[in-house]
Amino acid sequence: MADITSANSTLFMGVTNLFTVPQQLQGFSNDDMYSMANVDTKEVMMGADGILSAGYIPQVKILEVTLQADSPSNTFFETVYAAEEAAKAPFFFFGNINQSSVGRNYTLTNGVMKNYSPMAQAKKVLQPRKFEIHFQVTLGVPV
Repeated sequence: MADITSANSTLFMGVTNLFTVPQQLQGFSNDDMYSMANVDTKEVMMGADGILSAGYIPQVKILEVTLQADSPSNTFFETVYAAEEAAKAPFFFFGNINQSSVGRNYTLTNGVMKNYSPMAQAKKVLQPRKFEIHFQVTLGVPV
């Protein structure tokens, strides 16, 4: 029987000149830890004569992290946001995701926080917060 649990996944993230030692993010949402958006890897065109042409295009890799309202890791993103506001410049992220249940390790490099959730939405209970980081490189390898 295959094991595909997410509970034993780890996500470490650092920020150049701010969090030089990667921090383990914790306190993920109950049903949504993190996700990587699909990327379009080629530009594809069909000629008028029916011949297909395609070419490689660089892509942004979008990672969305979802944390419970009471996650201690919210402070990590708040600190980065405050530093960027003070510097009026982006800070660059790097990280590592280990999905031990499927034997995969992912290295994330040269990322910027594109979307920031400044506070939890107040409903019956405080809602999870989402943070979106755009990476230049995401490289997966078996472990």
